[in-house]
Amino acid sequence: RLEGLPRHASIHAAGILICDRPVENYVPLAVGADGETVAQFEATTLERLGLLKMDFLGLRTLTVIQDAERFAKKKDPSFSMDQISYTDPETYALIASGRDEGIFQLENQGMQGFMRELKASCLEDLIAGISLYRPGPMDFIPKYIEGKTHPETITYRTPQLEPILKPTYGCIVYQEQVMQIVRDLAGYSWGRSDLVRRAMSKKKHDVMQKERENFIRGNPEEGVAGCVANGISEEVAGEIFDEMSDFANYAFNKSHAACYAVVTYRTAWLKTHYPVEFWAAQMTSVVENTGKTAGYIYACRQMNIHLLAPDVNRSEYGFVPEGGSIRFGFSAIRGMGRPTIRALMQERQLRGPFRSLQDFVDRMVRQINRRTLENMIFAGAFDSLGGKREQMIRGCAVIFDSASRKEKDAVEGQMSLFDMDSVDRREFEEDYSRGEEYPKAELLAHEKEVLGVYVSGHPLDEDALMWKKHITAKTTDFAAPKEGEDPVLSDGQRAVIGGVVTGRTVKLTKNNTQMCYLTIEDLVGTAEVIVFSRDYARYRSIIDTADKLFVEGSVSLNADGEAKLRLSRAVPFENVPKILWIQLPDEAAYQREKETISGMIPRGGSDSVRVYCRLEKHTVKWPDSAKTNVTPVLIASLSARYGEENVKYT
Repeated sequence: RLEGLPRHASIHAAGILICDRPVENYVPLAVGADGETVAQFEATTLERLGLLKMDFLGLRTLTVIQDAERFAKKKDPSFSMDQISYTDPETYALIASGRDEGIFQLENQGMQGFMRELKASCLEDLIAGISLYRPGPMDFIPKYIEGKTHPETITYRTPQLEPILKPTYGCIVYQEQVMQIVRDLAGYSWGRSDLVRRAMSKKKHDVMQKERENFIRGNPEEGVAGCVANGISEEVAGEIFDEMSDFANYAFNKSHAACYAVVTYRTAWLKTHYPVEFWAAQMTSVVENTGKTAGYIYACRQMNIHLLAPDVNRSEYGFVPEGGSIRFGFSAIRGMGRPTIRALMQERQLRGPFRSLQDFVDRMVRQINRRTLENMIFAGAFDSLGGKREQMIRGCAVIFDSASRKEKDAVEGQMSLFDMDSVDRREFEEDYSRGEEYPKAELLAHEKEVLGVYVSGHPLDEDALMWKKHITAKTTDFAAPKEGEDPVLSDGQRAVIGGVVTGRTVKLTKNNTQMCYLTIEDLVGTAEVIVFSRDYARYRSIIDTADKLFVEGSVSLNADGEAKLRLSRAVPFENVPKILWIQLPDEAAYQREKETISGMIPRGGSDSVRVYCRLEKHTVKWPDSAKTNVTPVLIASLSARYGEENVKYT
């Protein structure tokens, strides 16, 4: 076990040691005690212990697990990740559901679909799933799932294969299985079996041809008995060797896959049993990637986990659990570096909570500048002190100048009005709870500007159900895939995305015509849309004026796997036919409210009306003659009477 490994840039190193000595000769290692780097440790340890190989794997997810465990210990001091069960049905149910956002190795959309089919029920399934979902082995996925679902369909070319391939339902999945087959069926030694595996993986055809003969007929001079000597026919032995050869080029190392599967399971277990702690740790790990953070915020909301704005008296460096919610960290605020955050938290610990905006500036004037203060206000960090953001921004300059002068006078030994004690000073502090607040849209825009994401809401919140109903892809599907993963979308694929138009750039082509580049932002991120001249001329009136658009087109994939959408059709949100849903407790309530609802809903539109009676689980479809137009005013009036949670549209 590796203990005390140096932590660098929030990355832990995990090592797999392959030693040329018996297990009982392993010795415990203390790493990094003298401040040595991982590279130095590897070099010295290779020399010290005679290691054949050492492979260090740096994973952000290891830090996520550690931080989530630390948060969980605050709730239950006895909790330890070392004591979790690897047979937890709830964890496997979550994995099999395909709702695998944030789970190591399973976030890819294709992998999520595979997990829904696989329905993993043990760690062995996860190890195999991680190994199979890659070019080459993917061809075996249908056979693997068929064998898992219907064990009676599994066949083996020879009985000697059954103990080797039974755990993987008759499929060759791992490099270790290739080595075991040549050992058990043809009598190869341990070392020689690895040479065969290596020759197969590197496609050394001359070596493979020789080993094929050895595998089938044996080579007494080199100590290989061969399959024929073990009662296996030449034809079957040849088929087995050829299948291994085809597969070994892509086969995964099971020990590597097992390590990955343990990390996968641990993140899934945390998401199942400590979701708030898990997501707080996960979002802290990607705080500089606003696209990833936005996607995780959306996943949290899908799990009914509320996100709280940064708070000057509650936030820490990263995201932290707070009750059943997650509090934004200071590091998410643009312009707040580590020294500023460290100074703020030290000041808060030494002298107690900040009482007002003025109090904060007086105590922190040396560590912050006015721009940072404004960003904190826009992010909502002072909301809990009772002020309105617009009024605090208006008074920001005066407050900052006052604190700066006070600091300067104090250095020069002068007295000022604000040298009174804090109790007497309160009457001089402005009440920022009075006056106007920014409109909701402007409030959200400021949040997005300083945090990179929306916190107190999203411009698409009211349209979320309709948005989800009409799209075929999210903007995150257009991002370049992580190393080792395939793009979610394929070149030329048809797709529909929808969201807020946050950017329009019009350019002149060589033919002296105009084309346009759009930035579409949905609930999880942003994507770029290319509008060529012909389509821009056709949809210009819509593109130039609409705030929210559904865009249909074909995917254009670049060499890095990053995608854009080539527009072929654009439809404003307000032009999409909608269904207005009103939920009532039961049919009796519907009979009482039917006339009232009819009077509240104006007729003569294109949107249908449905009333759902919860007790009877019965839907009443109103006639086409009662169609209306869904507007914010209509939604607000119906919500006021029946409750916001009972009035939706799709």
